[in-house]
Amino acid sequence: MTPKCKSANSTTLIIERQALEPPAENGNENNVHIAGGDHKGIVINKQAVAVTNGEVHPAHLCLQFRVFLVSAQTGKHTQESRTLQFWFVETLSEAEQPSVAQEFFRELVSPQEFPRDYVGFIKKIMKLMLHKYSTIKKIEVELKQLEEPVNLPARPCYYIKYNNNLIFAGQEFKRKIPFSVLLQFYLIFYLSTDETVIGQMVELTLEKVLELIESAYPNPITVIDIAKEHGWDPSAIEIKLKELQEKGVVKAIEHGAFTRVVQQDTQIQVVKQMPTMASAKQPTIAIITARYCEKLAVDSMIENKETFVRYTTVGTASSPDATDGVPRVTCRFGESNVYTLGNIGAHRIVCTKLPTVGHTREAMTAAGNTTTRLLGTFQKVDFVFLIGIGGGVPHYTDYNKHVRLGDVVISHPTTLSKKYIYVYCESAKSNESGDYHFETKEYCPPNLCLQEIAANLKDQSKSETNPPWQMYLKEGLDMLSNQTEHDFKLPPPESDKLYMAIGERDVIEVAHPTAPLDATLKRTDGCPRIHLAPIASGRHIARNDQLRQKFATRFGALAFDAEMDAVVESILGNCRESFAVIRGISDYKDGSRIKEWQPYASLAAATVMKSIICAMDPPTNV
Repeated sequence: MTPKCKSANSTTLIIERQALEPPAENGNENNVHIAGGDHKGIVINKQAVAVTNGEVHPAHLCLQFRVFLVSAQTGKHTQESRTLQFWFVETLSEAEQPSVAQEFFRELVSPQEFPRDYVGFIKKIMKLMLHKYSTIKKIEVELKQLEEPVNLPARPCYYIKYNNNLIFAGQEFKRKIPFSVLLQFYLIFYLSTDETVIGQMVELTLEKVLELIESAYPNPITVIDIAKEHGWDPSAIEIKLKELQEKGVVKAIEHGAFTRVVQQDTQIQVVKQMPTMASAKQPTIAIITARYCEKLAVDSMIENKETFVRYTTVGTASSPDATDGVPRVTCRFGESNVYTLGNIGAHRIVCTKLPTVGHTREAMTAAGNTTTRLLGTFQKVDFVFLIGIGGGVPHYTDYNKHVRLGDVVISHPTTLSKKYIYVYCESAKSNESGDYHFETKEYCPPNLCLQEIAANLKDQSKSETNPPWQMYLKEGLDMLSNQTEHDFKLPPPESDKLYMAIGERDVIEVAHPTAPLDATLKRTDGCPRIHLAPIASGRHIARNDQLRQKFATRFGALAFDAEMDAVVESILGNCRESFAVIRGISDYKDGSRIKEWQPYASLAAATVMKSIICAMDPPTNV
């Protein structure tokens, strides 16, 4: 270790591997301390002298995070930025460098052994490099005190409920309540800093009821259906539904069901079957969405819109009524469809929304069936887009590869030899070496023309200050400005928080990588940045931070979404040779976590889709 420089509020140190001669007898031992015993192999250079062998190469990777320090004497809090710059040995490939840096960082900041002072922090870095991370050649450490006001973050808390009453809330309840007592409580859940909730009872609110109705759309949904979803009281749900009706966002239809009131409802036609269309009006492009805000975003890109809704009811016999013993026949809404037709550029398109509630395999199978009906109804469709939100794969150390909230990932093969644009993980099993075997399904369209257009658009954006999707974004925001239930504006940048899992349920907030001087494409405020990479899914990996990172690295994925493999299989099974999956990034999981970013991310994906469609050759089958 060698001190590099020191200022009034910062200290920079260099920790590197060096082959050093023993100190000479001329007194130089006063400047060098060679540790022994358990610390053998550690050398402290007391003077700020150059021992870098003239190395001037920039760091391979960089990680930055913040800590909150508390003075033992005064109790005063201060905030400090800590930056680690990494150099690696030449034998370590560039692809392996991020994994090594991130594993090193996780172990360094492990909550069980996190160093409480400067000496312990530096010593742990040196011990890890010495005994475990032999491929790290050098680390430069900058410790910088921040003068901005200190706002302590919300720490992870444990909560215990008993008979629906909160009886304890604290940081480490296991130390305060005997384990035998914990067993009596039927609900224990953990709330982490990334808003992950495990086992929490969902509160009945207007927003939650509307979310379920929008998720089911175009299928109507009954009070009983809503009650089953979260175990809510039907009478309380009816009160919420009445409020939503008074606000004009929900309407009652036949058989005691409810559905979403769509903006400009007068343009929507309810039909038993789709009317016959002239050949020139037949769509050649199909757009599939899964969430209501995704459908709104896509619709804002369409001109000359007309929407058709086809409701289907299925009669089912219920058990005998308790009062008279007579079986009742109830109506269950099943395979309803919504189709919005119109124009994007020179092309006729049709947009639909998958009627799903939740992300069960049954729901995804139903989504596949909906896709099959769509392609059977509109048989001139040659191109299919899956548009909506997803979870980004962050690159904690490389600005050029980092995916942030509001960015857009377009499904694209990583290399010519790896011909897949969408990969679904069926299972993940660890082997004896601690590595994982992933059982996957990999999908690729026979014709990659949409991916080629996307690549051309990205190349053009490097030299253009205003890419086409930026203009479409402004137009979409103007059109959606009167949406009261969904805010499509860009959320505050400070809400884009990046966390790294460091073991168990513990996470640490880290800084987004900053743009180097030679960045190939720097971000522009208010303009989504596009990435080309495979998109992945699978419940076995999507909610596990470290497993998801391993999977993404192995398969080159930059985004995860809800399980859409059944939809992709339906597209290929119906012999459509060109399709693309486009995901606007709304969180760092699978897109379902941070509601705040979902509308904007949906609109960002829709604008990139429109840019691709407008760059396509005009249709010839009219």
